[in-house]
Amino acid sequence: MLLPFFEWLDTLRVGDWISTSSYAAPLINVAHILALVMLFGSLLTVDLRLLGRGMTQQPVAKVARAARPWLIGALICMLLTGIPQVLSLPIREYYSPFFWMKMRLLLFALIFTFTVRHKVTMADEARVGPVWGKVVGIVSIGLWTWIAVEGRLIGLLS
Repeated sequence: MLLPFFEWLDTLRVGDWISTSSYAAPLINVAHILALVMLFGSLLTVDLRLLGRGMTQQPVAKVARAARPWLIGALICMLLTGIPQVLSLPIREYYSPFFWMKMRLLLFALIFTFTVRHKVTMADEARVGPVWGKVVGIVSIGLWTWIAVEGRLIGLLS
């Protein structure tokens, strides 16, 4: 169903330029990895606080509000660098099971992060209780780590 779209992407000149340039693909990849580090930093700051570690002197909601601009900025950077990565080899991405797993996980993680995780981090800590905060923190760390692993597997095994 999506193969014609990926075949069309393969005809775009920008993809050829990215894949044949000595500098474009490596720079895009480095920017993507830096955005990933920024994303993980903003997520881990809050998730570790949910787990009772890190900035324990601060309320979870305050830590989450401070990290949110970094999280959103990192997600925007990941999108802006991920699209050119797909454009450089769209057919390879289409046939990669790791790419599709990453996309499914990414959709789930975004929904989880901006609904369940957001609700738990903004709620009164006494009302949520320590168990749910820990569950949400562990699920968040696990999801985003799994996405990063799938992304790495695209490059290694596809």
